[in-house]
Amino acid sequence: MESYFMFKNLAIIIVAAKVCGIAARKCKAPQVVGEIIAGLLIGPSILGWVEQSDFLVQLAEVGVVLLMFSAGLETDLKDLMKTGPIATLIACAGVFIPLICGALLYMAFYGASPWGSEGFYKAVFVGTILTATSVSITVESLKEMGKLKGHVGTTILSAAIIDDIIGIIVLTFVIGFKSPDSNPMTVLINTVLFFVFAIVVGFVFYKLFQYVDNRYPHTRRIPILGLAFCLAMAYIAERHFGIADITGAYVAGIILCSIRDSSYIAEKMDINSYMLFGPVFFASIGLKTNVESVNMSILVFSIAFVAVGLISKIVGCGLMARVCRFNVLDSLKIGVGMMTRGEVALIVAQKGLTAGLLTPVYFTSVIFLIIVSSIATPIILKILYSKDAASPA
Repeated sequence: MESYFMFKNLAIIIVAAKVCGIAARKCKAPQVVGEIIAGLLIGPSILGWVEQSDFLVQLAEVGVVLLMFSAGLETDLKDLMKTGPIATLIACAGVFIPLICGALLYMAFYGASPWGSEGFYKAVFVGTILTATSVSITVESLKEMGKLKGHVGTTILSAAIIDDIIGIIVLTFVIGFKSPDSNPMTVLINTVLFFVFAIVVGFVFYKLFQYVDNRYPHTRRIPILGLAFCLAMAYIAERHFGIADITGAYVAGIILCSIRDSSYIAEKMDINSYMLFGPVFFASIGLKTNVESVNMSILVFSIAFVAVGLISKIVGCGLMARVCRFNVLDSLKIGVGMMTRGEVALIVAQKGLTAGLLTPVYFTSVIFLIIVSSIATPIILKILYSKDAASPA
């Protein structure tokens, strides 16, 4: 393909993603759903206007790294510390119950495989996709009802952040163990070493960024250095520790989230993501999704995948909230608030595709889960809050 064709492809992707993103928001669905559908429409499965290429794959990879860096930057460590122990317990249940249920679902459809086999890791990976939580829809719903700052709202937000951290660690292990020449002990040691490295480097760079921030506040050099730090951490994680690059980017964001100009860095990263890298990443998911391969078996699996994804989060998070002495209604609110899936589930699925643990046809199941959970969560939350309208959340 001639090199100048990439400009045509980018122009089509950006316009289609924007139009479909606006349409999705009009329908009260997340913008990312529209961007994925845009990729599906313009891709080989339907209109055939854009073909997947190495250039788009690499651009999408940059997009996913920037998305995870932004997610880390938006972490509020003070809130995290405040609700820490309870939120951690809820997050752990919200990771491990869906992980186990997702793996069992895959085995129920495609048969159980022995420990350590490729089939076993594929089953575990399907469970790993279900561990992710995206609370953007929940946040919007709670804001509308004026319940975001309540005890339940704060617990959901904190648990969702910890949930993603644990989910990324699980992803790191699964991808590490899947490698044919990997040794479980080596994967464990590399993971521990990376987080030790991240703590040491994080402390040094946090102090360095604090100094630059105080000396040159709100200047362009701060987001430029932040971006360079993010890309360096992504490279080091993948190249020297065998850890997913998104883990390095996420950790870079968490390291910088407490400096004074963290919101300024996030704002500049958002411009890059919003204008180019984000649409390309989400549209590329649609481009990869092969609807022609969707048969009755995949359709039935997708319905079961959605049901297990929703119920396992409600049960896992809700039961643990009940153990932590929330009443039944508040426990349900927390379970429902944690069941939305979004960008992180797609990012995890994308890593699985790269690692050979997932085939493109299963993106259909992930997209269904995102759409259904995004529509169902606000409706169920409003019903639950209407039952105790007189009491504070």
